[in-house]
Amino acid sequence: MAQKQSKSGQAAKGSKTATNYWSGEVTRHSHALDLDAGVFTWDDPAKIARSLKRSAEGSERRKSEPYRSAMSMLTFYINRAGKDLSEERRKVLERAKDELRKAFGRTED
Repeated sequence: MAQKQSKSGQAAKGSKTATNYWSGEVTRHSHALDLDAGVFTWDDPAKIARSLKRSAEGSERRKSEPYRSAMSMLTFYINRAGKDLSEERRKVLERAKDELRKAFGRTED
């Protein structure tokens, strides 16, 4: 069955492809960071932060400083998951933001 497309060539609004595909693709295949598989599903906020920090510092493709790239990817994931993110998972990821700030010595954010 053909997917309805807008003039821009994207899938029609409201379809699963239009609302989920591009963000999932970014999370799985970021061109800026090489993420550890399943990093956003881990239960340890400090482990998530260490992994994001390691990925950001090791990347030569990122366009901004490592802290900003790592925090952006984490925030991107939280925002894209939206209402489908359980309260428990959201709390873990929000704590991972705090751990990421600590890992980079940034407490003013």
